[in-house]
Amino acid sequence: MGAIYIPESAMAIVAHPDDIEFSCAGTLARWAGSGARISFVLCTSGDVGIDEPEMTQSKTTEIREEEEREAAHIIGATEVVFLREPDGMLVPTLDLRKKLVREIRRFRPEVVICGDPTIVWAGDDYINHPDHRAAATAALDATFPAAGQSHLFEELAVEGLIAHKPRKVYVTMWSGAEVFVDIEDTIELKINALRAHRSQMREWDPEKMVREWAAESAKGKEMVYAEGYRVVTLVDDETWEKKKL
Repeated sequence: MGAIYIPESAMAIVAHPDDIEFSCAGTLARWAGSGARISFVLCTSGDVGIDEPEMTQSKTTEIREEEEREAAHIIGATEVVFLREPDGMLVPTLDLRKKLVREIRRFRPEVVICGDPTIVWAGDDYINHPDHRAAATAALDATFPAAGQSHLFEELAVEGLIAHKPRKVYVTMWSGAEVFVDIEDTIELKINALRAHRSQMREWDPEKMVREWAAESAKGKEMVYAEGYRVVTLVDDETWEKKKL
């Protein structure tokens, strides 16, 4: 399924600029290249992500949002949305859930991609950023059941935004993935999109690492490079096809 499924639309919900590019950009580029509408939703603008004494948060926001827009263009995204929650202090509040429900009901994605909120320990030299966990929790809670419940946040109907239940949720996995998307044809786009985040990459070129990670994910799967996911199907094929009529 992961190697051939192409949704009509997909929304990636993450914490920071560059999170999409590290995790699922190859998949999104593949889908975009096949005609899918792609939405990027960034909970923060990474406004504390340039650790230089003379740098202000407002300037950092400007730099990082522009880098994300450039990366999204490389990948082929239809739009980029910044919720501008405080970087480094993201919390999965009901207010954030409502903001995400609004975006889901507006864009009406077939697939939502987000992170795994349960990942804390990530090797011996990294603890998963609390913003990553908060964004993943908020994204999942907004996707199911909130976005599809017509009497929850029903005031959004005044904006013309009615309930929408996405067909599938793709959760990016660091290990234990069950579904793999072949990104051999789009790994260059993924690498170039990461390079667009110049404030984060600095003098480091991510190509070697990205290829190593993608090759490891592809091992034993008749692929050269892959991105791995846990996939939850919220709407079965028959119901989804009826819904489109």
